[in-house]
Amino acid sequence: MLAVRLHGIGDLRLEEVPVPDPGPGEILVRVAAAGICGTDRHLFKGEFPSAPPVTLGHEFAGTVVGRGAGVDVPEGALVTCDPNDWCGRCDACLRGKVNLCASNVATGIHRDGGFAEYAVFPAGKAVVLPVDLDPERGAFCEPLACTLHGVDIGNPRPGERVLVIGGGVIGLLALQLAALAGAEVLLLTRNPGKRALAATIGAAATAGDAAGVRAVWPEGADLTLECAGVPETVAEAGGLTRAGGRVVVLGVLPRGERVAIEPFDHLVREVQLYFSYINPFTQTRAAELIARGRVAVAPLVSRRIPLAEAMEAIASPARAGEVKVMVVPASARGI
Repeated sequence: MLAVRLHGIGDLRLEEVPVPDPGPGEILVRVAAAGICGTDRHLFKGEFPSAPPVTLGHEFAGTVVGRGAGVDVPEGALVTCDPNDWCGRCDACLRGKVNLCASNVATGIHRDGGFAEYAVFPAGKAVVLPVDLDPERGAFCEPLACTLHGVDIGNPRPGERVLVIGGGVIGLLALQLAALAGAEVLLLTRNPGKRALAATIGAAATAGDAAGVRAVWPEGADLTLECAGVPETVAEAGGLTRAGGRVVVLGVLPRGERVAIEPFDHLVREVQLYFSYINPFTQTRAAELIARGRVAVAPLVSRRIPLAEAMEAIASPARAGEVKVMVVPASARGI
C-alpha cells in the first residue's frame, strides 16, 4: 500500500509498505478520508515531538476491514480514530487529566496513522459512526474533539460575547460551538474569504484586525478563544478581553516559541489565561455533534488531494484562504 511517512525533520516520503496486520485488540481500517492538520506541518519541521519513521495522519475515518483477537467492532463499520491512547496508570491519568499522560501514544505521531491506504490502531480508540455518514465528516471528529475541550474550559454562557481569533478549522469550529452555547460570536481573521464563510455558519460579526474588534466591542470580549497559534495573536488576546474575562489558547505554537504578555495588565483587570491540549473524553461527543448535523464541516473542506500530493501540502504553508485539505487515499489507485 501507499503511505506518507516522516523519516526525520524535513524528510517526508511517499512509500510502498505492507498492509499492516491487526494484532490482538486492534482493527484494520481502509482509510476513506484524512485531514491535514497544522500539527502535521509542525511535525515535518521538527516543532512538535514525534517518533519517526512514522506514517503521519491523526484526523481520519474509514471502514473496518480486519480485526485482531478480542475485538467486537464489526467489520464493515465506519469508524473515526481517536488518536490518543493514554496509559491509565500515571498520576495525570489517575487525576482524570488523561490528555497530560506522559506515556500517551498518538496515532499518526508516535504510531502509524491515516495518511495511507490502510491503518491499524487500537479498537478501543475507534468511535463508530453512522454507516451512511460521509467519511469526510468523520475525519473532522478529532479536530472538533480538540476544539470541544478548549470551549469546555472557556465555558461560554448564553448572552456572552466570545471572540474567536483565527479563521482556520479550529477557529471556525470554535465559532460554531460558542454560537451553539448561546453566545454572540465575533471572528477575527485577516482573510476576507474566511470572514465571509464565518458569517454563514454563526458569526454575529467579523473583523480583520484588532482595531476592528474594538470598534464592535469597545470593552472587549467576555471570552477570547485564540485559535491561530501565532505569537502575535496570543499576545494581543488579553488586550481584546474585558476586565474579569478569560482567554483560552487552543492554537499550537512551535515548540520553543516565546510570547510577550504584560502580567500587570492581566493582574489588575483579572483576565484569566488558560491553555487547552488535545481531546480528553471529547471524541464521542464530537462524533455525535457531526452525525446529528449540529456542526457544519462540509463548508470547511477547501480541496481534496490524493496521497501523492499530501507531501507537498504538508511541507508547504497553507494556501491563502484555505481551511481544511482532505487527503483521499483511495484516489491514489482508483479504489
